[in-house]
Amino acid sequence: MPESSNGPDPRSPGKPPATPAENRAGLGLLAQARAGLAVARSALDPSERFRLAHLAALRVAAALFAARSRPATRPRRLRSAWALVETLAPELSEWAAYFAGSAGTRAAVEAGAVSLVSERDADEQLLAAEQFLAAVERELGLLAAPLAS
Repeated sequence: MPESSNGPDPRSPGKPPATPAENRAGLGLLAQARAGLAVARSALDPSERFRLAHLAALRVAAALFAARSRPATRPRRLRSAWALVETLAPELSEWAAYFAGSAGTRAAVEAGAVSLVSERDADEQLLAAEQFLAAVERELGLLAAPLAS
C-alpha cells in the first residue's frame, strides 16, 4: 500500500485543479464508492470485505476518468483501469500499482477462492481504498468528507 495519502499534495507543480464541470462528472461515482466502502466496512467475511473494497476503488478510478479523460477521436486499445490511472494521473501511480497487484486476488475471490484472503488482507484493502478515495478527491479539488466509522 502506498505510504500515506495525508502527506503533501502529490499534484505535479503547475498542474491546475479540475474545473467544477469536470468534478461534477465524477461526483456520482464517488458517492457510489463511498457507499461501497460503507458496505465493505460492515462485511464480516474477509473475502467479501476485500472484494467490496477493491470494487469501491475501481469506482473511485472511474470518477477520476470521468473528470479527466476526453472522448477518443479513434478507437483505442483495451487497457486496465489501473493502467489508465497511471496515464491520467501519474501522481497516483503508486495507488494504481497497488490495486493492479490486488486485482487478481479480487478475481480469485469472485471465482470462489474465499479462503485466499485473511482478515489483515481485507482490512488493508479497505484502508487502501479509503485512502485512495481521499487522494482522488484532493486531486479533483474536492473536500474529502470523513468516512463513517
